Amino acid sequence: MAPTRSMMMDSPSDLNEFVMIQGNGVKGLYEMGLKTLPKQYIHPLEERMSMMTNKVVPQESIPIIDMSNNNNNCDVEDAICYAAEKWGFFQVINHGVPTQALEYMKKSEALIKRLLNILMKRLNVKEIDEIKEAVLMGSKRINLNYYPVCPNHDLTVAIGRHSDVSTLTILLQDQTGGLFVRTEDRCGWIHVPPIPGALVINIGDALQIMSNGRYKSIEHRVTANGSKTRVSVPIFVNPRPSDVIGPFLEVLASDGEKAKYKNVLYSDYVKHFFRKAHDGKMTIEYAKIT
Repeated sequence: MAPTRSMMMDSPSDLNEFVMIQGNGVKGLYEMGLKTLPKQYIHPLEERMSMMTNKVVPQESIPIIDMSNNNNNCDVEDAICYAAEKWGFFQVINHGVPTQALEYMKKSEALIKRLLNILMKRLNVKEIDEIKEAVLMGSKRINLNYYPVCPNHDLTVAIGRHSDVSTLTILLQDQTGGLFVRTEDRCGWIHVPPIPGALVINIGDALQIMSNGRYKSIEHRVTANGSKTRVSVPIFVNPRPSDVIGPFLEVLASDGEKAKYKNVLYSDYVKHFFRKAHDGKMTIEYAKIT
Protein backbone atom coordinates (compact mmCIF):
# COMPACT_ATOMS: atom_id res chain seq x y z
CA MET A 1 0.00 0.00 0.00
CA ALA A 2 1.34 3.41 -0.93
CA PRO A 3 1.94 5.65 2.08
CA THR A 4 -0.69 8.31 2.66
CA ARG A 5 0.10 11.99 3.00
CA SER A 6 -0.37 11.90 6.79
CA MET A 7 1.76 8.75 7.14
CA MET A 8 4.66 10.37 5.31
CA MET A 9 4.44 13.51 7.40
CA ASP A 10 4.87 11.43 10.56
CA SER A 11 7.14 8.55 9.49
CA PRO A 12 10.73 9.10 8.31
CA SER A 13 10.87 5.53 6.95
CA ASP A 14 7.72 5.95 4.85
CA LEU A 15 8.99 9.27 3.53
CA ASN A 16 12.38 7.78 2.63
CA GLU A 17 10.69 4.82 0.94
CA PHE A 18 8.54 7.11 -1.21
CA VAL A 19 11.19 9.71 -2.07
CA MET A 20 14.42 7.70 -2.34
CA ILE A 21 13.74 3.98 -2.79
CA GLN A 22 10.70 4.28 -5.06
CA GLY A 23 12.38 7.18 -6.87
CA ASN A 24 9.50 9.66 -6.65
CA GLY A 25 11.76 12.43 -5.39
CA VAL A 26 10.69 15.78 -4.01
CA LYS A 27 8.68 16.26 -7.21
CA GLY A 28 6.47 13.34 -6.14
CA LEU A 29 5.83 15.00 -2.77
CA TYR A 30 4.93 18.23 -4.53
CA GLU A 31 2.46 16.47 -6.83
CA MET A 32 0.71 14.95 -3.80
CA GLY A 33 -0.34 18.48 -2.87
CA LEU A 34 1.52 18.83 0.43
CA LYS A 35 0.75 22.22 1.98
CA THR A 36 3.34 22.09 4.75
CA LEU A 37 6.94 20.99 4.79
CA PRO A 38 7.62 17.45 6.16
CA LYS A 39 9.56 17.78 9.41
CA GLN A 40 12.44 15.77 7.95
CA TYR A 41 13.09 18.62 5.51
CA ILE A 42 13.06 21.43 8.06
CA HIS A 43 16.55 22.87 8.38
CA PRO A 44 18.00 22.88 11.93
CA LEU A 45 17.19 26.10 13.80
CA GLU A 46 20.85 26.99 14.39
CA GLU A 47 21.54 26.66 10.65
CA ARG A 48 18.59 28.90 9.77
CA MET A 49 19.73 31.47 12.33
CA SER A 50 23.23 31.37 10.85
CA MET A 51 21.80 32.05 7.39
CA MET A 52 19.90 35.04 8.75
CA THR A 53 22.89 36.51 10.58
CA ASN A 54 25.33 35.96 7.68
CA LYS A 55 24.75 39.03 5.57
CA VAL A 56 24.10 38.99 1.84
CA VAL A 57 26.54 41.38 0.16
CA PRO A 58 24.53 43.16 -2.58
CA GLN A 59 27.32 45.38 -3.85
CA GLU A 60 29.60 42.46 -4.72
CA SER A 61 29.33 40.03 -7.61
CA ILE A 62 31.36 37.09 -8.82
CA PRO A 63 33.43 37.96 -11.93
CA ILE A 64 31.76 37.98 -15.36
CA ILE A 65 34.24 37.12 -18.13
CA ASP A 66 33.69 37.74 -21.85
CA MET A 67 35.21 34.75 -23.68
CA SER A 68 34.85 36.38 -27.12
CA ASN A 69 37.62 38.89 -26.41
CA ASN A 70 40.09 37.18 -28.78
CA ASN A 71 42.24 40.27 -29.28
CA ASN A 72 43.10 40.31 -25.59
CA ASN A 73 43.51 36.60 -24.94
CA CYS A 74 45.99 37.23 -22.12
CA ASP A 75 43.42 39.41 -20.36
CA VAL A 76 40.86 36.59 -20.60
CA GLU A 77 43.37 34.07 -19.23
CA ASP A 78 44.37 36.40 -16.39
CA ALA A 79 40.71 36.99 -15.52
CA ILE A 80 39.92 33.24 -15.43
CA CYS A 81 42.91 32.36 -13.25
CA TYR A 82 42.31 35.31 -10.91
CA ALA A 83 38.68 34.27 -10.50
CA ALA A 84 39.69 30.66 -9.79
CA GLU A 85 42.25 31.76 -7.18
CA LYS A 86 40.20 34.43 -5.39
CA TRP A 87 36.56 33.47 -5.90
CA GLY A 88 36.30 29.85 -7.03
CA PHE A 89 33.24 30.99 -9.01
CA PHE A 90 32.75 33.07 -12.15
CA GLN A 91 30.32 33.52 -15.03
CA VAL A 92 31.30 33.37 -18.71
CA ILE A 93 29.44 35.04 -21.57
CA ASN A 94 29.94 34.74 -25.35
CA HIS A 95 31.33 31.26 -24.68
CA GLY A 96 30.09 29.58 -27.87
CA VAL A 97 28.00 26.95 -26.08
CA PRO A 98 24.35 26.80 -27.22
CA THR A 99 21.75 26.71 -24.48
CA GLN A 100 19.60 24.06 -26.18
CA ALA A 101 19.72 20.98 -23.94
CA LEU A 102 20.56 18.46 -26.70
CA GLU A 103 23.63 20.42 -27.80
CA TYR A 104 24.66 21.57 -24.33
CA MET A 105 26.78 18.58 -23.29
CA LYS A 106 28.46 18.05 -26.66
CA LYS A 107 29.42 21.67 -27.31
CA SER A 108 30.53 22.30 -23.73
CA GLU A 109 33.52 19.97 -24.24
CA ALA A 110 35.51 22.66 -26.06
CA LEU A 111 34.80 25.22 -23.32
CA ILE A 112 35.84 22.76 -20.58
CA LYS A 113 39.13 22.03 -22.34
CA ARG A 114 39.80 25.73 -22.92
CA LEU A 115 39.21 26.56 -19.26
CA LEU A 116 41.37 23.68 -18.03
CA ASN A 117 44.22 24.58 -20.41
CA ILE A 118 44.20 28.15 -19.09
CA LEU A 119 44.07 27.05 -15.45
CA MET A 120 46.78 24.39 -15.87
CA LYS A 121 49.18 26.77 -17.62
CA ARG A 122 49.11 29.04 -14.57
CA LEU A 123 50.04 26.00 -12.44
CA ASN A 124 53.19 25.39 -14.53
CA VAL A 125 51.54 22.41 -16.26
CA LYS A 126 52.75 23.05 -19.81
CA GLU A 127 50.69 20.38 -21.53
CA ILE A 128 47.61 18.35 -20.64
CA ASP A 129 48.59 14.89 -21.87
CA GLU A 130 46.24 11.91 -21.99
CA ILE A 131 46.97 10.93 -18.39
CA LYS A 132 46.30 14.40 -16.99
CA GLU A 133 43.21 14.85 -19.16
CA ALA A 134 41.81 11.60 -17.77
CA VAL A 135 42.43 12.76 -14.20
CA LEU A 136 40.98 16.21 -14.81
CA MET A 137 37.95 15.31 -16.91
CA GLY A 138 37.79 11.54 -17.28
CA SER A 139 34.17 11.46 -16.13
CA LYS A 140 31.31 13.88 -16.76
CA ARG A 141 27.75 13.92 -15.48
CA ILE A 142 24.88 16.18 -16.46
CA ASN A 143 21.95 16.78 -14.11
CA LEU A 144 18.55 18.29 -14.80
CA ASN A 145 17.50 19.88 -11.51
CA TYR A 146 13.89 20.91 -10.96
CA TYR A 147 13.01 22.82 -7.79
CA PRO A 148 9.24 23.05 -7.23
CA VAL A 149 7.60 25.88 -5.30
CA CYS A 150 8.33 25.15 -1.65
CA PRO A 151 5.78 25.58 1.15
CA ASN A 152 7.34 27.07 4.30
CA HIS A 153 10.38 28.03 2.24
CA ASP A 154 11.73 30.05 5.15
CA LEU A 155 12.23 26.82 7.13
CA THR A 156 14.53 25.07 4.69
CA VAL A 157 16.89 25.39 1.74
CA ALA A 158 16.79 23.87 -1.74
CA ILE A 159 20.41 22.70 -1.42
CA GLY A 160 22.41 23.09 1.79
CA ARG A 161 25.81 24.77 1.94
CA HIS A 162 28.54 22.64 0.38
CA SER A 163 31.37 22.67 -2.12
CA ASP A 164 31.35 20.41 -5.19
CA VAL A 165 33.61 17.34 -5.37
CA SER A 166 34.23 17.88 -9.10
CA THR A 167 37.16 19.33 -11.00
CA LEU A 168 34.87 21.96 -12.51
CA THR A 169 31.12 22.49 -12.53
CA ILE A 170 29.48 24.21 -15.51
CA LEU A 171 26.01 25.50 -14.61
CA LEU A 172 23.20 26.76 -16.81
CA GLN A 173 20.55 28.36 -14.58
CA ASP A 174 17.15 29.81 -15.40
CA GLN A 175 16.03 33.34 -14.53
CA THR A 176 14.62 32.50 -11.07
CA GLY A 177 17.92 32.86 -9.21
CA GLY A 178 18.64 31.57 -5.73
CA LEU A 179 22.30 30.51 -5.99
CA PHE A 180 24.49 32.09 -3.28
CA VAL A 181 28.28 31.91 -2.92
CA ARG A 182 30.17 32.29 0.37
CA THR A 183 32.31 35.44 0.60
CA GLU A 184 36.07 35.15 0.98
CA ASP A 185 35.93 36.16 4.66
CA ARG A 186 33.15 33.56 5.22
CA CYS A 187 30.98 36.22 6.89
CA GLY A 188 28.41 36.68 4.14
CA TRP A 189 26.85 35.42 0.94
CA ILE A 190 26.83 36.80 -2.61
CA HIS A 191 23.87 36.17 -4.90
CA VAL A 192 24.79 34.93 -8.37
CA PRO A 193 22.33 36.80 -10.61
CA PRO A 194 21.09 34.91 -13.67
CA ILE A 195 22.48 36.46 -16.87
CA PRO A 196 20.76 35.37 -20.11
CA GLY A 197 23.07 33.02 -22.02
CA ALA A 198 25.77 32.98 -19.32
CA LEU A 199 27.24 29.85 -17.74
CA VAL A 200 28.33 29.77 -14.11
CA ILE A 201 31.71 28.09 -13.59
CA ASN A 202 32.87 26.91 -10.20
CA ILE A 203 36.03 25.21 -9.04
CA GLY A 204 35.50 21.85 -7.33
CA ASP A 205 37.34 20.11 -4.49
CA ALA A 206 39.29 17.90 -6.91
CA LEU A 207 40.88 20.94 -8.58
CA GLN A 208 41.56 22.59 -5.22
CA ILE A 209 43.46 19.44 -4.22
CA MET A 210 45.32 19.11 -7.55
CA SER A 211 46.30 22.81 -7.47
CA ASN A 212 47.48 22.40 -3.84
CA GLY A 213 44.99 25.02 -2.72
CA ARG A 214 45.86 27.61 -5.37
CA TYR A 215 42.37 27.43 -6.89
CA LYS A 216 39.48 27.63 -4.43
CA SER A 217 36.48 25.32 -4.20
CA ILE A 218 33.96 27.65 -2.61
CA GLU A 219 30.99 26.88 -0.39
CA HIS A 220 27.62 27.65 -1.97
CA ARG A 221 23.91 26.99 -1.42
CA VAL A 222 20.56 27.35 -3.15
CA THR A 223 17.63 28.98 -1.36
CA ALA A 224 14.11 27.58 -1.51
CA ASN A 225 11.48 29.66 -3.32
CA GLY A 226 7.91 30.06 -2.14
CA SER A 227 6.48 31.49 -5.36
CA LYS A 228 8.48 30.25 -8.37
CA THR A 229 9.88 26.99 -9.68
CA ARG A 230 13.59 26.83 -10.55
CA VAL A 231 15.45 24.78 -13.15
CA SER A 232 19.22 24.37 -13.44
CA VAL A 233 21.41 22.16 -15.64
CA PRO A 234 24.87 21.48 -14.16
CA ILE A 235 27.65 19.51 -15.83
CA PHE A 236 30.03 18.00 -13.28
CA VAL A 237 33.51 17.46 -14.73
CA ASN A 238 35.23 14.84 -12.58
CA PRO A 239 38.20 12.52 -12.35
CA ARG A 240 37.38 8.86 -12.94
CA PRO A 241 36.42 6.89 -9.80
CA SER A 242 39.60 4.81 -10.12
CA ASP A 243 41.90 7.86 -10.30
CA VAL A 244 44.15 8.88 -7.42
CA ILE A 245 44.11 12.66 -6.98
CA GLY A 246 46.67 14.80 -5.20
CA PRO A 247 48.72 17.96 -5.81
CA PHE A 248 50.35 17.97 -9.26
CA LEU A 249 54.12 17.60 -9.10
CA GLU A 250 54.52 20.66 -11.35
CA VAL A 251 52.73 22.79 -8.75
CA LEU A 252 54.98 21.63 -5.94
CA ALA A 253 58.14 21.96 -8.05
CA SER A 254 57.45 25.49 -9.29
CA ASP A 255 57.78 27.19 -5.91
CA GLY A 256 59.13 24.36 -3.80
CA GLU A 257 55.95 24.37 -1.73
CA LYS A 258 54.93 21.47 0.46
CA ALA A 259 51.89 19.37 -0.34
CA LYS A 260 48.82 20.47 1.63
CA TYR A 261 46.77 17.45 0.56
CA LYS A 262 47.46 13.73 0.52
CA ASN A 263 46.82 11.46 -2.44
CA VAL A 264 43.32 9.98 -2.24
CA LEU A 265 41.33 7.57 -4.38
CA TYR A 266 38.64 9.70 -5.99
CA SER A 267 35.87 7.16 -5.40
CA ASP A 268 36.75 7.16 -1.67
CA TYR A 269 36.57 10.96 -1.62
CA VAL A 270 33.13 10.94 -3.25
CA LYS A 271 31.88 8.28 -0.82
CA HIS A 272 33.07 10.45 2.06
CA PHE A 273 31.12 13.40 0.62
CA PHE A 274 27.86 11.45 0.35
CA ARG A 275 28.22 9.75 3.72
CA LYS A 276 26.30 12.53 5.45
CA ALA A 277 24.20 15.60 4.74
CA HIS A 278 25.83 18.66 3.18
CA ASP A 279 27.94 20.46 5.77
CA GLY A 280 29.97 23.24 4.23
CA LYS A 281 33.61 22.43 3.44
CA MET A 282 34.05 19.53 5.84
CA THR A 283 34.71 16.95 3.10
CA ILE A 284 38.00 18.47 1.98
CA GLU A 285 39.39 18.08 5.51
CA TYR A 286 39.43 14.35 4.68
CA ALA A 287 42.22 14.98 2.15
CA LYS A 288 44.23 17.56 4.12
CA ILE A 289 47.65 16.74 5.51
CA THR A 290 47.56 17.58 9.22
